[in-house]
Amino acid sequence: MYKLLHTLQVELGERSYPIVIGEGMLGEYDLSNYVRGSQVMIVTNDVVAPLYLEQAKACFSDKNVDVVVLPDGEKHKNWQTLNLIFDALLEKQHTRRTTLVALGGGVVGDMTGFAAASYQRGVPFIQIPTTLLSQVDSSVGGKTGINHPLGKNMVGAFHQPEAVLIDTNTLHSLPPREVSAGLAEVIKYGLIRDTAFLDWLEQAMDQLVDFDSKALAEAIFRSCACKADVVAQDEKENGLRATLNLGHTFGHAIETFAGYGNWLHGEAVGTGMMMAADVSAREGWISSADYDRILRIIRKANLPELPPANMTPADFMSLMAVDKKNVDGMLRLVLLRAVGEAEVTSRASAANLSATLSAFCRQKT
Repeated sequence: MYKLLHTLQVELGERSYPIVIGEGMLGEYDLSNYVRGSQVMIVTNDVVAPLYLEQAKACFSDKNVDVVVLPDGEKHKNWQTLNLIFDALLEKQHTRRTTLVALGGGVVGDMTGFAAASYQRGVPFIQIPTTLLSQVDSSVGGKTGINHPLGKNMVGAFHQPEAVLIDTNTLHSLPPREVSAGLAEVIKYGLIRDTAFLDWLEQAMDQLVDFDSKALAEAIFRSCACKADVVAQDEKENGLRATLNLGHTFGHAIETFAGYGNWLHGEAVGTGMMMAADVSAREGWISSADYDRILRIIRKANLPELPPANMTPADFMSLMAVDKKNVDGMLRLVLLRAVGEAEVTSRASAANLSATLSAFCRQKT
């Protein structure tokens, strides 16, 4: 029997949906009420399928369930892999009343959501995230898409799910590196909006990296609550929601430079948050003590502090030039006005940005 821990609602009017968090949910929790027709297509990958596919099928016991299994990894988040989903939908004659189900981490969730947004001009989908990063971030909010060789997540759509089902038991099958990557997004919420949460994270970080179930469930709940509130206020990222990208401009550049999948998304975001904090300190917005505090948290989460040793300031500037937040050719960064307060700005000093890039690229990992 499953143990229900938390239920949240993403408030978007007629498109509102629940986030259900618990232990042992897969195979026990009935998701059929979120399926409008009789057809379901579960999209997963070759790592997750052997672990959780049969349990996921049991959540749709009265539906006709088909499956498509994708290759695992960020390097496969592209047009070719996306077409495998469309091929399966068409071969199995799925109609516009079908529901897609994303069973996996952020890559599976992003691609399944994009396929759902595109197939027959839009069909429903459900998120069942199985990694910490996808549970606290990418499964909530309706951002979907694929990567392009010149930039991460540059092709996609906003398409909200019908529901998000989070089974914290799936975290026990993750390697420690994946948990640390997820903690980067957790730390982000504390840095941009919730200082009380950041205080809690400082105290609980040892338990989190040690896979403590109670601590992880609390971190997931508070992260999802933060993101749900932001998405409800700014669904299409016209202002407030962009602050959720703290560290992502630098991080996406690292991922693209390193080759998708060689750095985990959360690892790149962890380094990116340190670089954003450095620019913020140089701008005089946060103190050196604030910067040192952020560095201690990043270290406790076992996240990298520095970009790849062979990455140059010119590499960063070239790759950041295609960031989605840029407007009219102007680079926009998410910086910290203070710990707990983020701002999207194009007014950061070019000299300070250059100094940050030089400082981080000069050091060797």
